[in-house]
Formats: sequence, structure tokens, C-alpha cells
Amino acid sequence: MSVSVGRSLACSCSSSSFVNYNSTNKRAFGTSGRCYRSSRFLKTAIKAQQRPTWLPGLDPPPYLDGTLVGDFGFDPLGLGEDPKSLKWYVQAELVHSRFAMAGVAGILFTDLLRVTGISDLPVWYEAGATKFSFASTRTLFIVQLLLMGFAETKRYMDFTNPGSQAKEGSFFGLEAALEGLEPGYPGGPLLNPLGLAKDIKNAHEWKLKEIKNGRLAMVAMLGIIVQANVTHVGPIDNLVKHLSNPWHQTIIQTLSGSGS
Repeated sequence: MSVSVGRSLACSCSSSSFVNYNSTNKRAFGTSGRCYRSSRFLKTAIKAQQRPTWLPGLDPPPYLDGTLVGDFGFDPLGLGEDPKSLKWYVQAELVHSRFAMAGVAGILFTDLLRVTGISDLPVWYEAGATKFSFASTRTLFIVQLLLMGFAETKRYMDFTNPGSQAKEGSFFGLEAALEGLEPGYPGGPLLNPLGLAKDIKNAHEWKLKEIKNGRLAMVAMLGIIVQANVTHVGPIDNLVKHLSNPWHQTIIQTLSGSGS
């Protein structure tokens, strides 16, 4: 980058003018001010290059200025141009990331128990049709609907009015146990038992790790769904099959139909 910078400056001004710019005589550049503009452009270019983006050399959109956690300038559809929509999308991505991380962990763990014979569990995409003896499907659905609806309503209310759900009497007297830190980041001994990132406003590293792992989990969840649709087995079954013959049991053979 230094070489290209030197060439761009040399095209618009002489070396002596470049030296004089660092002194008090700024008129040495001439009346056109080309070197001054080049210097400002250079500072902007260096600042842009120092910020990592999802595609090297990409010029991020102006509304993604790097202040958001995990902002790498990725918005090809321009969904975040509206500030209100961007704020909502940030929270939506965070929630989907957490669901994806929990889902991937649950699928892999239960699939491992099933494949090893430790527990007689259904494959993950058939778990929803399983009949349980302790409650009917309708009862489980209603209970889940009420619990999830309550939690999501509280989350939305805290999003629209930050801090409102931490007020005394807003959660049956359990506000202190939850200790909402900021929208999207509840805490307290119930939701943050390890006491991580207590200073949530300065916990940029923890937030970045979470969103990165969450995005990876969403991609992994998409992969698990696709492989289940193609192979009709769980992810651990696919892994065992691949390890049994790594050179011939691959995604290429599977998609082409020669690996079956």
C-alpha cells in the first residue's frame, strides 16, 4: 500500500512540495491544492483499509460505518439503509444466532447419543412427530406457545422501550435476578450465571465472539438441513460414512449419486 500511495502522490505534486506540506508553508503545493486533496483522500483510504470487510477491497455502505459489533460491511441488498430497520435487524440477527447455536449443539449431541446407542432417540428432523407419554402434542404446543410468546413479548417491549422490563414489578419481582443490561443482552444470575461481560457496554470482544459463532452456527444449521434433505440421515451418520471412506464418500459423490 505504501508503494501505491507514493505513486499517487507523485502524480499530483513534486517531491519538494510533499516535503513543504509538512512544514508551515502549505502554499508550496500551488493554487490547485491537488496535493492537499490527495492527502485527505490518502487518509481516508488508509482508514478504510484498516477496517476489515467481508470482501477485501470492498467499499462498505455509509450506514455501516463499523460502529456495530460484527460490522464487516455486508449488506448486498441494502436492508439496513433505514436506521430503524437496521436497529431491528441487529437484534433479529442476534436472536437467530443464539437459536442456531442452541439448535446445532442440540442436534449434534442428540444425534451422537442416537448413533452410539446410548439413547433411543429419533433423528432430529423426526423429533417433532414423536409422541411423549407425559403430555399430548397439543398440550406441549400450547405450553411452548405461551412460554415463547411471553418471552418474545418481553424482549420486544424492551427493544421498543429499553430498560422498561427492568423496572420494579415488571417481572413478578424477579427483575434483580434477570438484571437486564441492554436490549438483546439480559444478565443476572439466571441468564448470566458465570458473570461474563458484566460491563456490557465495553464488552466488544465478547459481543464479537458471540456474533461470529452465531453466524457460523446459522450456516451450519443450513448445512444440516440441506444434508438431511439429500441423504435422509443425521449429521453424525454422514460424518461416520465419510470417515469410513474419505476419498469416495464425499459431498461430490453424494450430490452426483455415486456415493450412495
